[in-house]
Amino acid sequence: MSTVDLEYPFQKPERGSVTEVIPGVLWIRMPLPFRLDHVNLWLIRDDNGWVVVDTGMFNDVAEATWEMILHDVLKGEQITTVIVTHMHADHIGMAGWLVKRFNCQLRMTGGEYRGCQDLLMLEETMLAEKVGFYHRAGWNQEALSNLQNNYGAFKSMVHPLPSTFRQLADGEQILIGGNDWQVIVGQGHTVEHACLYCQQLKLFISGDQVLPRITSNVSVPSHNPESNPMGGWMMTLYKIKRMVFDNVLVLPAHNECFNGLHARLENLLNIQYHLFSDLLLFLRLPRRSIDVFQCLFGREITMSDGILLTMATGESLANLNYLIVSGRVMKSQDSFGVDWYQATRL
Repeated sequence: MSTVDLEYPFQKPERGSVTEVIPGVLWIRMPLPFRLDHVNLWLIRDDNGWVVVDTGMFNDVAEATWEMILHDVLKGEQITTVIVTHMHADHIGMAGWLVKRFNCQLRMTGGEYRGCQDLLMLEETMLAEKVGFYHRAGWNQEALSNLQNNYGAFKSMVHPLPSTFRQLADGEQILIGGNDWQVIVGQGHTVEHACLYCQQLKLFISGDQVLPRITSNVSVPSHNPESNPMGGWMMTLYKIKRMVFDNVLVLPAHNECFNGLHARLENLLNIQYHLFSDLLLFLRLPRRSIDVFQCLFGREITMSDGILLTMATGESLANLNYLIVSGRVMKSQDSFGVDWYQATRL
């Protein structure tokens, strides 16, 4: 899928490095042990220290990187607040570690905090639910066995959270270092993803809602299989375009900082509408969710592809559920308990 031409004012930094975006705003490129090998974190100077936005995954590399930053970059200055955009491990993993280290406040939306705490406590009990969910999606026994054998990693990637937090609310203004940052809460990638917009500084911390070179993963969760996260994600893109001026420098969770927010928003929406059209044509015959990978992603994804298979299945279902809600696709189930989808009209 093509992207628009965007402006990238910074060269791609090395993983584990710190770059100054503007005076008082630092960009940390935190390593990740995946194909997508980094997550971007942000430090904003406050009156009495620094505010952290997102934290990295809880592991030895992230801890060593934070130790280097605290010693060599912040030189003993305090972390005053930890803000987390959403509950995925690469964003929230080190939050509890930092809060405990500095006895500071954790800020995030209520849905993300509660969702993370529930997953940390209930992950082991959710396996049967997930096996049923992916069976209905068409996974074979090999893939289901791999899921069962490798399940339960989330708790190992997230430091325990504090028992209290301060909730972020949509539209709230947060004063950091004399500048107002507006909270913009969106849906789709997660249930209550928080972005931060500073009109004075012309900066927009987009988290995973808007990315320059890749698209956000928008997946149906196993505990809410009839949900419509794709509708929520698209509504959020329209919302951001209404609320955030186009003159911002976008600070995304992955890839590089960029200019051209509105063009990228339009590009993402156009891509999605084209995908819906392609998918409806493909669904002239009944298909399972695992049969639409090539149509949606332009590549083969196999039953042995692990986390990629999980993400692709969730996103395929997000596309299919959107078309069901809009009345253009119907779902039926065969005698083996597998769901099939077919277009009702093109």
